Amino acid sequence: MTKFLVTGFEPFGQSNINPSEQVVQRLAATQFEGFAVATAVLPVHRHYGPKALRTAVQQTNPDAIVCLGEAGGRQAISIERVAVNLLDYRIADNDGERVQDEPIEPDGPAAYFTTLPVRQLMQAVQAAGIPAELSLSAGTFLCNQVTYDLLHFLAQQQQNIPAGFVHLPFLPQQAAALPRNYPSMALATMETAVSTILHTLNTHLQAN
Repeated sequence: MTKFLVTGFEPFGQSNINPSEQVVQRLAATQFEGFAVATAVLPVHRHYGPKALRTAVQQTNPDAIVCLGEAGGRQAISIERVAVNLLDYRIADNDGERVQDEPIEPDGPAAYFTTLPVRQLMQAVQAAGIPAELSLSAGTFLCNQVTYDLLHFLAQQQQNIPAGFVHLPFLPQQAAALPRNYPSMALATMETAVSTILHTLNTHLQAN
């Protein structure tokens, strides 16, 4: 049976909730037909975030990895195509560290393309009636960092498994608490989108 690892992040910045954490918690409580899902919630921490993801990969030995994170201001499920070798934090991490203009891996490549079938996943989410898009920037905060670190780790370990990152919009209660209007998406809709991604990815793996 196919096993997926799906990760989210703890809350950060001024918010006490994170949609990626809440989606992961829902997935952890769901029984899927045809595949299993292991989950982890990563700390928003320069060192411990990537380390926690590598540990989860080693402990679960998944067939594919889908990392989730929050991207306030986006209107759709954003499936990332690339992670760049750059730390340039807009805000501090949850340990108070703000890194700027530093590489993630000094001797690593400038970027990695994610290895998920991104267009197929986007089209499946759209077919489910949920806004989805392909994105060329996962930012330069922890979302980009853990994706780059993961792809670098898999390359070093010669683990040829699909892996990538999906950004989620704000939850409605997050958007409502802000001084200006931001787009948002209901938690149940995000959960459906990620479940659709997993079902589509499972079909893709079975066919290849």
